[in-house]
Amino acid sequence: MYASMTGMLWGLLALTASATPILEHALYSRAVNFTNPILWEDYPDLDVFRVGDVFYYSSSTFAFSPGAPVLKSYDLVNWTPVTHSVPRLDFGSRYNLNSATDRAYVKGIWASSLNYRKSNDMFYWIGCIDGGTSYVYTAGDTGAGKNNGEVANWNWNQLTTLPKCYYDCGLFFDEDDTVYVAYGKTNIMVAQLSKDGKSEVKSQQVYVSPESAYIEGSRMYKINGTYYIFVTKPASEEWVLKSKSPWGPYEMRVLVASIAGPLPNAGYSHQGGVVNTKDNKWWYVAFMDSFPGGRIPVAAPLTWTSDGWPQLVKDGNSWGKTYPMPVETTKTVPSPAGTDKFEGSSLSHEWEWNHNPDSTKWKLLGGSGGLQLGSATVTDDLFTARNTLTHRIIGPKSHGTFRIDISQMKDGDRSGAALFRDAAAYIGVYKDASSAKIVMVNNLNLDSNWATNSKGTVAATGPTLTVDTKEVWFRVQADITPAFSGTTVQRTTTFWYSTDGSKYTQLGPAFPMTNAWQFFSGYRYAVFNHATKALGGQVTVKSFTMQLV
Repeated sequence: MYASMTGMLWGLLALTASATPILEHALYSRAVNFTNPILWEDYPDLDVFRVGDVFYYSSSTFAFSPGAPVLKSYDLVNWTPVTHSVPRLDFGSRYNLNSATDRAYVKGIWASSLNYRKSNDMFYWIGCIDGGTSYVYTAGDTGAGKNNGEVANWNWNQLTTLPKCYYDCGLFFDEDDTVYVAYGKTNIMVAQLSKDGKSEVKSQQVYVSPESAYIEGSRMYKINGTYYIFVTKPASEEWVLKSKSPWGPYEMRVLVASIAGPLPNAGYSHQGGVVNTKDNKWWYVAFMDSFPGGRIPVAAPLTWTSDGWPQLVKDGNSWGKTYPMPVETTKTVPSPAGTDKFEGSSLSHEWEWNHNPDSTKWKLLGGSGGLQLGSATVTDDLFTARNTLTHRIIGPKSHGTFRIDISQMKDGDRSGAALFRDAAAYIGVYKDASSAKIVMVNNLNLDSNWATNSKGTVAATGPTLTVDTKEVWFRVQADITPAFSGTTVQRTTTFWYSTDGSKYTQLGPAFPMTNAWQFFSGYRYAVFNHATKALGGQVTVKSFTMQLV
């Protein structure tokens, strides 16, 4: 996709309503072909569907808040985030990052499902949280049906909770408006929900995996009168279950198994969904394990056999690097690269907090004032500091630059820009009563149970700032080229600072990122401000710029 970008049309772009953030982003260029991956950012466990001319895409977010981002596209290739289905993680106190022993890392929103119900013009999201309860959120009166798929205003609310885990579920509305959920692992189940979606009518097992092979990630469809459930055998295969009835019996065929490409040193493409264009061309959208960057989406066309089985269009025996664009359209969306000056009345949906934020400790100042981050936690542990704001990293190589007003920091405060994951590092300011110094800190680590086992080591110390220094620029430059498979290489990140926004100086050694998958989320850019002595200090984030390098 990025190979097809012909240039950056920098300009001020107001996306929809007045409450929408104002962003300076490039627009994707039009192209005849596209290059996989379709979006070089961490958007795993995807669900994808179309309403009118608009494609929608939902993804996992774990303990990041708001949760379950929704992206839109007009061509199935160029995507931009437009909302979150779960505005706040109201799943229990640990999602508020209360303390070092009351946190929710790697919990929360796993593989969930989003779909549109034509009969009442509502979007429904459903997900199992912490292995017990399933939550249902809805956005109603969206106007998508009469506006060719466009939604002017999203208004998400929790509809209900269901006392059952619909694990890795796929939500489906049949032609007669019956509500189904396919779910489970190894043994695949189908449940029928009540018409209002608030209770279960019935549930039964519809497929038993041969030789107890582990499968999950259900996505349910009805195509030409036939029911399909797509499931994944992680982390290498996608299976298709097919039946004339939602209740089975289902036959099975393998769609892809250990398919090579389209990026070296990445995992196999698997676990996703299928969607058709208006002219009824079908596409399979999956993700690749591409750590350290995370799990990134790829797309390929499907053909169908005479007896109704989908087949992937390959490049030889591999997933194609390039395919023709699925849709020819003049409509476009902003690319991820660009600048956010925090000028709107709400944060862009590109941003997610580490756990739920303390809403009393941050605000948008309006106009060109920026984002004010008051210290929300007294701690020397970044993994326990509330109101750390994160942003996905665009690949394969990019940098994220935060411009920060530090003039209101207090004694003991720490603020800066982080490369955020379970093995992390940052560049920032340590403030004491009489001075402020720039430091680069590495060796921040969570253990395998997601408890903090290292709060970090100062790897390098930069200049002590003068009392007249009001603003600093911190840059994190990351190489998230896949290093997950077939290599022992560790990709690295470097940290830079500037006191004038023009000349940047690297501080500290290059930081080797982990390629492990167990944290699930890929690395993110992040900005933070926390106290180590007492609350009361604050910083103002004036802008964030992300650029490919």
